[in-house]
Amino acid sequence: MSDGTPLGEFFRARREALKPQEVGLPEYGRRRVPGLRREEVALLAGVSSDYYMRLEQGREKSPSPQVVDAVATALKLDDEAVEHLRRLTRAPYESRSLVAGDEQVDAQLLQLLGSWLDTPAFVLGPALDVLAHNSLAAALHSGFQRFDNLARMVFVDPAGRDFYQAWERAAHSCVAELRAAYGYDPESPRINEVVRTLSTKSSEFADLWPRHEVDSVALLPAGVVSVTEGSSLWSPALSCRRE
Repeated sequence: MSDGTPLGEFFRARREALKPQEVGLPEYGRRRVPGLRREEVALLAGVSSDYYMRLEQGREKSPSPQVVDAVATALKLDDEAVEHLRRLTRAPYESRSLVAGDEQVDAQLLQLLGSWLDTPAFVLGPALDVLAHNSLAAALHSGFQRFDNLARMVFVDPAGRDFYQAWERAAHSCVAELRAAYGYDPESPRINEVVRTLSTKSSEFADLWPRHEVDSVALLPAGVVSVTEGSSLWSPALSCRRE
């Protein structure tokens, strides 16, 4: 994916997305870099420029919680981004990578899906793979080439742009969901495989992924059951499909 660390890449992307006036700093003349300078973030966070540079370059991998909170405040991160940042700092010590096909759907959850006769529902893995679905969900997505991975369906399948009424919002949501899952497990072979594939096949995905945005708009299709960190979550009808 890149030579940097996930933590350093996140800091750099969010720094470059901020304008000086957004954090109360004056903007003098022409800047050679987008967004804030490293030394400006360091000043706002109350750390040395050298220390912050080491964070971005991946030479400092274990910042204290106080430093994490200070940099998060300097970068004006919202609650979701702060939580994502904290996951990135914990990830190297909480390895739990799964290869494709390792995710298992609980038998009781499968039985529950089958009992929903009037609601389309499916189970998503961390990489947005469709792990299981009921018959209505299959019928709802019958226009797609394959009902296999939500991100692929949004970005690569031609049916995606007709299926989603607000395609750009759905695209942002998919990327944010993948980013959040990546924060739990940056070394996940399956997540990295999906990101590499979509980056090659979709210029829109290749543009969105490096932004490190995790403030997802809940736009998954109606009746989604998602699986994250081994737990199940029922999401109410938040549909972005055409009626």
